[in-house]
Amino acid sequence: MNTNNLDEISHRRKKAHQKLLSLKSKVYESFLQMEQATYTDGALSKKTKELIAIGISVLMDCESCMQWHIDQAAVCGATQEEILEAVEVGIEMGAGRVTVSARFALEVMERAFSPKTMQATAATLRS
Repeated sequence: MNTNNLDEISHRRKKAHQKLLSLKSKVYESFLQMEQATYTDGALSKKTKELIAIGISVLMDCESCMQWHIDQAAVCGATQEEILEAVEVGIEMGAGRVTVSARFALEVMERAFSPKTMQATAATLRS
């Protein structure tokens, strides 16, 4: 593990956070309020919400998000096994998205190799 990279991500996140606060960004302030409301215990615990965020972060390939939400989940008492399963959900969701693309590719192949399309292609090549 490259702790320098993890430290750099944290440093850049904190620096951007401070800069946005100092600029009094209303959008960023609204984001922070939404974040606070999102990760408050409700029907789902904060820990469960952090685990969900980990899976989404993996799917989005957001290193800063993964680092933040894994750290937050650990603080909330999530185990390594729970965090690993959240990561695995993100992996599956990415693979699931690829199966949708594969379905489209299969439909295109079916059309491309249909007798009607093959005849049209052959006619185009002869002309």
